[in-house]
Amino acid sequence: MPFADFVKTTVLLSAAAATTLAAVTLLSARAAGEPGTATIAIGWWAVACLIGVAMGRRAATSPPIARLLGGAKVVRALPPQRPGRILLARLWPLLLSTLVAGGLALLWPQIPAIATGFALIWALAWRQQHGAIVAIERRDGVRFHVDETSPLRPITLSRTPGFKAYLPTERRSPA
Repeated sequence: MPFADFVKTTVLLSAAAATTLAAVTLLSARAAGEPGTATIAIGWWAVACLIGVAMGRRAATSPPIARLLGGAKVVRALPPQRPGRILLARLWPLLLSTLVAGGLALLWPQIPAIATGFALIWALAWRQQHGAIVAIERRDGVRFHVDETSPLRPITLSRTPGFKAYLPTERRSPA
């Protein structure tokens, strides 16, 4: 699976998890008759959005992604790709935390409210990384792909040849 697509999918799934958990929070707070929980949750979500926007304001790659790209092994041909399996193996903590927090809403509506904030931070902090990865791929003429590894091992990347972007240089008119 192309790494840039993986990052974009991670952002979208984190935003989807935040949306689902926010709805669960509001419904469970209403069912429990705790309007204060919803009010505090909305405040926390606003703070989480500010934190996520501040963390993701740079258009450059984050240091962890830069290290990951730098450590990518060079391959000439990729094995067959299974995007669904790669996503499940890499994003199982997001799935598990969403399910657990959503399930605990039956007992404590505060739990999914807190988890919503962290999913918002994650989605907003990583929102520009896709563009930075694509820019590096175009500049260097490579493609980065997520390797299929154990869900308990760190993520690894493969680097394959791609198409290099030859951009015209800026011409200055004689003065």
